[in-house]
Amino acid sequence: MDLLLIITLLIAVSAFCSYINVKVVKLPGAIGIITIAIVVSLIAILVDKLDPEGVHYLSVLAKEIHFHETVLNIMLGFLLFASSFNVNNKNLKKEARAVLVLSTVSVLASAAIFGILFYGLALLFNLGVPLLYCFLFGALISPTDPVAVSAVIKTSKIPANLATIISGESLFNDGVGLVLFITLLEIIDSGLEHMTFAKTFLLFAREVLGGGALGLILGLIAFRLMRSINDFQTIVLVSLSLVLSISVIGLYLHLSVPLAVVSAGLFAGNYTINASESERSHEALGRFWHLIDEMLNTVLFVMIGLQMINLPFLTNYWLMGAVAVVITLFARWISILLPLTLLCRKLRINFSSMNILTWAGLRGGISIALALSLPDSPYRDLILSASYFIVIFSIVVQGLTLNKVSSMLLKPQ
Repeated sequence: MDLLLIITLLIAVSAFCSYINVKVVKLPGAIGIITIAIVVSLIAILVDKLDPEGVHYLSVLAKEIHFHETVLNIMLGFLLFASSFNVNNKNLKKEARAVLVLSTVSVLASAAIFGILFYGLALLFNLGVPLLYCFLFGALISPTDPVAVSAVIKTSKIPANLATIISGESLFNDGVGLVLFITLLEIIDSGLEHMTFAKTFLLFAREVLGGGALGLILGLIAFRLMRSINDFQTIVLVSLSLVLSISVIGLYLHLSVPLAVVSAGLFAGNYTINASESERSHEALGRFWHLIDEMLNTVLFVMIGLQMINLPFLTNYWLMGAVAVVITLFARWISILLPLTLLCRKLRINFSSMNILTWAGLRGGISIALALSLPDSPYRDLILSASYFIVIFSIVVQGLTLNKVSSMLLKPQ
């Protein structure tokens, strides 16, 4: 299938799912779209068993998308830049301590807790998954997904400070999660005996510090270029080239693209590019990236739904996937409770708020993309299937019930 046909079918399916959701289903955007896409995938699987030619193009589309490469190498940069460019920096600064703790300490703690519990679960089911692979699974599933979070938070009624914390956390913890995932994968490939603490630390520091520095440097250059002109078309092209340049350079130098893009987006969004009071280029650029964010969100959630066609082995691991959902929520709850209690005692975050932060920690396409990027092994299908269960439960169930859970927990006693 050629590239033009793939893009055409993907956009057409996205438009169809979006239209049906707006016209008929009327669920919140991300939740409705992914639900419809999953239903379409299930129908396609059933039709494919009866008549393989009936859904030929849809089946081929799901297989030809190359989900993990498309998400991690192309879409992620645009989505993170759009979210960080339009974030409220004043509110983010107020919650900076909680965001910092949740996006670093909590991610590492959640990955460790999940890995240990999943290892015990694998022993219980006689699956024999090595502990390193369990930690690897924890690294890819622990970070909250900025795309899923931003899509659901927009229509939620949770308190503003908690919305800022969960949104800010999701912007930064993907970078930490990705670096941890890459580090663990390197240890598995090289062998634990060949990895020293110094080598692991240098790998981690290069990804994190190098990614942040790349984003700030290119963000500063792009900001100065945009501020020196008034032509909006050129300003948009400079912002697009900024995201693409960060993605290419980050991949080439093995730096953290998520952290680089978020750093650049926060920098560019925090300072106005208007050359004079009469210009409104900054606001217009914000609206442009908001539109990009909305459209790519729709396409991404359709892609997640269509992956159902590629995962026929889900039926083999449904019980493990269901239990993994519970483990994920428990690991997140503990990883929020302990760090915020010990390190952020001055913050006005009570027990109910921590429960809301746990339930609002949605997983999304990045976790599936990382699971799909795993090299072939006896454990790949198990991790991929369980990841899919967690992501679908996260977006559909947690997303749909977030307002109800929030209202119930914050109800005056």
